[in-house]
Amino acid sequence: MEEQNENKKYRGGRPKKVIKRDQLLAIKCTLYERKIIEAKAKKSNLTVSEYLREIGLTAKIDYRNKALPKEILSFTGLLNHLAANLNQIAKKRNSNDELTPLERAELKVQTGQVKDLAVQIKNFMS
Repeated sequence: MEEQNENKKYRGGRPKKVIKRDQLLAIKCTLYERKIIEAKAKKSNLTVSEYLREIGLTAKIDYRNKALPKEILSFTGLLNHLAANLNQIAKKRNSNDELTPLERAELKVQTGQVKDLAVQIKNFMS
């Protein structure tokens, strides 16, 4: 029994860590960016892995605007297309003077309303 205790007591090698970091995370950067990251890590007396881990877990970053869903983009695209078509129709009708001034004004107002609606939908969804 003493032999077993002695074998366990004098095992060589590195001690086991409580939390094992076994996940690999690769990043892409330019040579210039790499040199900057390495220099900042060295200045902080950390390895590059420790530096990036610390920055990633504790730093605050301004998040980019999220992308709108495909459906919303297609819907606003359709509204913009309709507004452009209304504008073209109004211009063609204005060149032939077939519309009354009141009708032309209404077409112009409707074109603006459709464009404003498209902007409001984008603002609401973002």
